[in-house]
Amino acid sequence: MSATAPTADARADAAMRRDVYLLFLCQALMNASVVGQVAMSALIGHSLADDKALATLPMALQMAATMAASIPAGMVFARLGRRPGFFLGATGALLGSLTFAAGVWQGNFVLYCLGAIPAGLGFGISQHYRFAAAEVAAPAYRPKAISLVMAGGVLAAIAGPELVKHSKDLFAPHLFLGTYLILACLPVACAALLTFVNLPPAPPRPKVATPIGEILRRPAFITAALTGAVAYGTMNLIMTSTPLEMMLCGYGVSDSATVIQAHAVAMFLPGFVTGRIIARVGARPVIAAGAVLTAACVVIALAGKDFAHFTAALVALGLGWNFMFTGATTLLSEAHDGAERVRAQAANDFIVFGTVACTAFSSGLIHAVSGWGVLNLLLLPALVLSLARIGWRRAAA
Repeated sequence: MSATAPTADARADAAMRRDVYLLFLCQALMNASVVGQVAMSALIGHSLADDKALATLPMALQMAATMAASIPAGMVFARLGRRPGFFLGATGALLGSLTFAAGVWQGNFVLYCLGAIPAGLGFGISQHYRFAAAEVAAPAYRPKAISLVMAGGVLAAIAGPELVKHSKDLFAPHLFLGTYLILACLPVACAALLTFVNLPPAPPRPKVATPIGEILRRPAFITAALTGAVAYGTMNLIMTSTPLEMMLCGYGVSDSATVIQAHAVAMFLPGFVTGRIIARVGARPVIAAGAVLTAACVVIALAGKDFAHFTAALVALGLGWNFMFTGATTLLSEAHDGAERVRAQAANDFIVFGTVACTAFSSGLIHAVSGWGVLNLLLLPALVLSLARIGWRRAAA
């Protein structure tokens, strides 16, 4: 018996790691569409919209749909399990890319904006890949699994902008039409990979469910949700308008795509080690380091508008997001029990992506009215709020 037990444990460990790596690839495929969209959306919106302040409206609608997906996704995951939910997300991403393509083909801003709704629903559901990783992983491996699946964005960071660069003129003069048709293939590949992942079944429904208000009032949940909202909101506020600012400074599509690519790599590459750092020093110091890096983005962005300034600022912004958001996800996993996990995760993502939707829309408006400098300075109060909350929780502990 003792001779066979290690073999069984080794097989279980290998199966767990295989599932985590497959989720890593699924996350990469779903994120590639979004990274590509970031590089294109504001430019397409600027070219199609009569009111240039609406240039970031498509991205704002996509993030609003991401927020709206949180609660329905939680219901699907709770009743049917992870696999049907992720299939639903892949379908949304596919429909979104095809509708974006139709909007570009027709030169219709309203139709293009409509594509943001299914695309946002698909992206919102894909955010649960990091939670699925936590569920398939053993407790000791959980921080690493979360950060590794989030690191799937590294492949997306490389693939998304490269697809934009090399496919934007495939169907000229309909700029970016070919890109969206290629992006439509990615969720199909993701759905195929999902068939090989051993995902947990739907959790048992408790006889008496914990009131959602009780979950929302927990100090640990408040800290996790606030940190996640600040991490994603501040990042999105700057990222969304960067291609637009670079265009106004005379840079081309390939230049802004390269900057977004560097930013996205910085967002996800640390995922290979962030989990190990959190396991060693804890989530709160990592979150604080992320806030400092995000503040460094503001300093660099205000220092000048050379290509190097844009690149360095967006790299610092990406690193800051990774540290803060991974830390927030780890804190969230400590704020609920197994029976509450889907409801807590859905509530968290509703708050986080509600914030992201607001920053996506306000980014274009603030940029048009007040300029790049003011847009960057607005990050600082949010970072101070997040650091104060982390400090208060540490003192309370």
